[in-house]
Order: sequence, then C-alpha cells, then structure tokens
Amino acid sequence: MSNLVIVESPAKAKTIQKYLGKDYDVVASMGHIRDLPKSKLGVDVEHGFTPQYTNMKDKEDVIKKLKAHAAKCDRVYLATDPDREGEAISWHLAQILNLDMNGDNRVEFNEITRSGVQNGMSHPHKIDLDLVNAQQARRILDRLVGYKLSPFLWKKVRRGLSAGRVQSVAVRLVVDRENEIRAFVPQEYWSIDAKFTAPPSRKVFSAKLIRVDGQRVDKMEIPDKASADVLVARLKDADYHVENVKKRVTRRHPAPPFITSTLQQDASYRLGFQSKRTMKVAQELYEGVEIDGMGAVGLITYMRTDSLRISEEAQKAAAEYVTDTYGKEYLPPEPRVYKSKKNAQDAHEAIRPSLPHLTPSQVQKNLTSDQYKLYRLIWERFIASQMSDALLDTVSVDIGADGCIFKATGSTMKFDGFTVLYDDTKSDKNENKNLPELENGMQINLKSLDGNQHFTQAPPRYTEATLIKALEENGIGRPSTYAPTITTITAHLYVEREGKQLKPTVLGEVITELMKEHFPHILDVKFTADMENSLDEVEQGKKSWVSTLEDFYGDFSQTLEEAEKKMEGKRVKIPDEETDVICERCGRNMVIKIGKYGRFLACPGFPECENTKKIVQETAGNCPLCGKKIILKKSKRGRSFYGCSGYPDCNFMTWNVPTEEKCPQCGGTLFQKGGKSGNLVCEKPGCGYSRPIGGGA
Repeated sequence: MSNLVIVESPAKAKTIQKYLGKDYDVVASMGHIRDLPKSKLGVDVEHGFTPQYTNMKDKEDVIKKLKAHAAKCDRVYLATDPDREGEAISWHLAQILNLDMNGDNRVEFNEITRSGVQNGMSHPHKIDLDLVNAQQARRILDRLVGYKLSPFLWKKVRRGLSAGRVQSVAVRLVVDRENEIRAFVPQEYWSIDAKFTAPPSRKVFSAKLIRVDGQRVDKMEIPDKASADVLVARLKDADYHVENVKKRVTRRHPAPPFITSTLQQDASYRLGFQSKRTMKVAQELYEGVEIDGMGAVGLITYMRTDSLRISEEAQKAAAEYVTDTYGKEYLPPEPRVYKSKKNAQDAHEAIRPSLPHLTPSQVQKNLTSDQYKLYRLIWERFIASQMSDALLDTVSVDIGADGCIFKATGSTMKFDGFTVLYDDTKSDKNENKNLPELENGMQINLKSLDGNQHFTQAPPRYTEATLIKALEENGIGRPSTYAPTITTITAHLYVEREGKQLKPTVLGEVITELMKEHFPHILDVKFTADMENSLDEVEQGKKSWVSTLEDFYGDFSQTLEEAEKKMEGKRVKIPDEETDVICERCGRNMVIKIGKYGRFLACPGFPECENTKKIVQETAGNCPLCGKKIILKKSKRGRSFYGCSGYPDCNFMTWNVPTEEKCPQCGGTLFQKGGKSGNLVCEKPGCGYSRPIGGGA
C-alpha cells in the first residue's frame, strides 16, 4: 500500500520521510498553492463574500506533480503546519486533489520527532472547517481593507501606498508614541543620596532619602537645587543611626517557557535578532536539522503558539535532566504548570525543545550560528521553567538623622535555583549587593551626601520587542502576524529603524493622520482587538464567518464612500524632510523624498535643479585601511554591514559595529564584535588588539 504525505517545505518533508519509511512518500507543496487573484478584489461582496480562489502561477508545476503523485497512491495525508494557515493550505490541497472532505486525511505534528510523527499519523482526522473559515475570514478582511483603502490613498496621497487592518494600527502605535515624545516636557527633580560605613566594617553602602519630618519624599518633592541644598546643609553634620532592620527571604520564580511573542522579544533583547530572523531560524529548528548519529531531527515544537501548556512527557524529561545535572534540590515539589492568557489558542504546547535531553552543546557543531543561539535560548528557558525558585536573603534598613529617613536595601543569593541556568532579571542599580551587619540603634558614619539632579524621561520609542509586546497586550494580530507586520511597515517606509528603535517616517505620520480622520475604526485599537476576538469565535465554531464579514463591511463601505466625498478634488502633500546635506550644484539644503525604490536625497529646486543622490548613513570611526568614513550598508537579505565610503577604491567591509573608541595600540577605530558580552577589536592589519566590552584598556 502506498501513502502520500504532503507538507509545506522540503526540509520538513526530508525529516518526516526518515520516520515514516519506504511505505510513505513525503512531498512539499512549497507553501500556499491557491490564493485570491492579485489583479482584482476576488471577493463577491454581493453574494456572501464568496472568495474566487485561483491557482498561483508560480505553483503550476508543483500542482501538476502533486496531482500525478496522488493519482498513484492509495491514501493521501495532509500534514501542513498545525494552525489556521496550515489548515487552509490542507483544505486547498484537498480541493485541488479531489479528496473526500469528510475523510480522515488531515494529520498534525506538534513536533517533528519520531514520537511526534507517529502520534500524528495515528490520529488522522477531518479538516477543521471552523479553522479554515477563520483563515478565510481573516484573508478576506485583509483583502477588503487593502484593496478598498489602498486606491483611496493612491488618489489622495500618491501611488504605491498600502493600508492594512493590522499594519495600520501598528503604525499608529509608533506614530502616537512619537507624538507623546514630542509633546513631553521634562521636569527637573532632585534626589538626596548618601554613602555610609558601619564600623568596624569598612564596606561602603548607599542609601536614598525617603522621608523628611514624617512626609514621604516622592519624585517631585525636591524640585530644584536650592531645595536640595537646604536638605544637604541640614543633614551633612547630623548623627546617623539605624532605626529599623527588616530581614526576609524572597522567592524569584522562573519565567514560563516561550510563546511566539516572548520568543521574539527575548531574541531581540538577548541576541539582537529582528523578529523576521527569529521566526526564520525557529522554522528551521522545527522542520529538522541533520544531527550526527540521528539524521534529520526537528529540534523544537511548533513555533507559532500562544499557549503555555507543556506535555507530561516533556516535564519528565526536563526533571530527569535537572536531577542528573544539578541535583533533586533544583526541582520544585510539583511539576510547574503555567496558565495561558484568556484568549490563547491551546492546540499546541509552548515552544520547547522537542528532545530536552539534547543539550545545546551536544548539537552545536551541526547548527549554524543563528540556529545554535536560538536553540540554546529556547532550551535554557524551558529547562529553567521546570526548576526550583531562587531564594534571596534581602535586607531593608531605615537610617535616621535629624527627623529624616534614608533607605538602604541589599540582597544576597541564598539558593540560586533556576538562575544557575537562565536569569531573566535586570539588576536594580540602587540596590547594594549585600550590606554590612546592621542592628537597631547602631551609630553609622556618613562618608558622602549629595544632591543629584534628574529630569523626568519621555516614554521611549518602540523597539521590535516592545512593539510586539504592545500588539499582544492590546490583542492586535496573532502569533503568526507579529513578524510579517513589522516587516511590512518598515518595507513600506511608514516606519524606519534608528538602531533598535522604531521611528515613524513623515509618510507614516501623514497616512496615519489621514486615516485617523476618515477611517477611525480601522485605526482603533479596541475595534481591531474585537475583530480578532470575532475571528477566534469563528475558529471555535461560535460565529459565522460570513456574518463576521457582513458586520464589518457595511460600516466600512459607508465610511469609504463618505471619505471619498469629503476628499473630492483634494490631495495630501507629504512634507519634505530637510537635511544638512548641501546640493553641490546649487547650494540648497537637500531634502528626503520617497520614490519607487525607497528614500533618496533630492534638491528642492526641482525642476531648475534635478540633482539627486543616495542617502548615505555615516557611522562612528574611520576605515582601518584608508582612513575614510565608514558607512552603514545593507546586504541583499537586508542585513546591516559596514563598508568604506571610498568603495570601490577601498574594499573594506565588516559585520562588526564601529564605535567611537580608539585602539590604545595603533589609534585606529575599535569595532564591537559579538553583542553586549562580546569584544572590542581593532581591524587594522597587523594590530590584533582585542579586549572584552566594559573591560579596561
């Protein structure tokens, strides 16, 4: 008996073929094979929003091969990814291959391991039409918004623009944050900070003034230098004594295993990965990697999930590793169970290693650098999530002087627990690592007393990590949409990157303000979140996908009609961004414009002066070969690298980031290699200088 198993990718097909053996042929559909047409709306809004799917032109050969293969097999199994998108691909494949829609021909693999594949194959089921309908509703919603709104933007702003149900809200979040930053007015405040010793100990510890004459000193209570000076003068010759010592043991719990959003956030924070890069590498780890002595193995479970559920089998495997490596005291009394958020889709487990006994070091030689870094992050987070709490001895001390109270805090590790493997906290700079032995009534010595000026800070710009967190917290999009949304808004030049920060472009601000005025529902965070909840209800079989579209489209089409009338005969001009680059032909300050291929510099004197040039982003430091400026460049895959501005006369290039620091040996520019915990290196031929970041010269 011959069996055909269809998956999306060749890598996944190769791994699964190994587990199924010669009675099965495993082939790849290479993703979607049918979609709405590119040249027209492709949705019959008058007759139940019927989609008009067409075979994708670049998949004609694939479809032909799949049909021929299926005709020769006794049984066809559809093993696409276990989510809405994968279910829809299976449904389209069943349509094209004329499979029985009531047949049990759908199989799912949460992990691509022997047990995961065998378990999936032993539980075939019907295609879940509720899941398919939820995907269809999402696809049609996005098509309606995109195909109806984009032409409006073309007519009123300029051609080539696009709008989207999720992407436009994401841009709005970035624009609103930028407006908050612009409107922010810093306010001055002062703190009174002291350093003490408690003889016979010579250890110096710090404390902060928290009360004056019984009144709590909040952030704005000391508004200026004069107020700070009065307090410093009052306290500099006072007698200091310990008024209260509180000692307790505090617990720190491990973080839960990753879901899609937290994986993208942590990979950004710890590894510097953009979300697109994270998901690409995670897909590779899920689909399978060749491991010495094992063949192709899927190293992690499915990476698009918002569930924190973990299988008993995985918990036991983690417990065995922890016991063997660290001892029983590093296991909690009961296996840890984490609660998913209210609207989480619980079809899949959290993201975890599919074979927990395979440590990162065991597989490192078989992985690319990116695969190893991400696998290690996932593996450590999962194992740590099943470990004991960390215990800290914490001390809080009140120090009194002339009616005022200073507070000092300190902590020491009593039992490291899960932190022996994975520590996810940032240290408090105001906390002492440990305090000397202090007792009530003890007299202590003042070493220094200072008033320090501060200013309230504007909210920070979003980074990829914090924007993904905001999208998740507001219920905008789902795990599969975070990375493509950020890719889309940067590719369309609505948002640009400044280092890790996301900043709206002038174009992004203009489009957002126009849509706020005419399409407030589309840009409303709550409305978008409610729409996501409606799609979830379609998936759960609680709501009709057609009625969901009807509820949306009636108001939307009316709003579009009203906007067309209000904007009749009007166009919105995108203001030019003036730069300090001087046009060498006429002496004007050049401006930034956005064209078909992105941003460029142009002379504002057009058409008298037609001078244009590429935007060059200079960086710190100079070329180690010829001394010219180093500029930021992009590879074909969008990865940043650094090259000499004198190219092609000078061919210097590097992936390492140039810094302001100079080499103590030769005076050349030092480059940052390997992230925050890496080294500063000199790339001047023959020098060879290198030191850890943060280390002395």
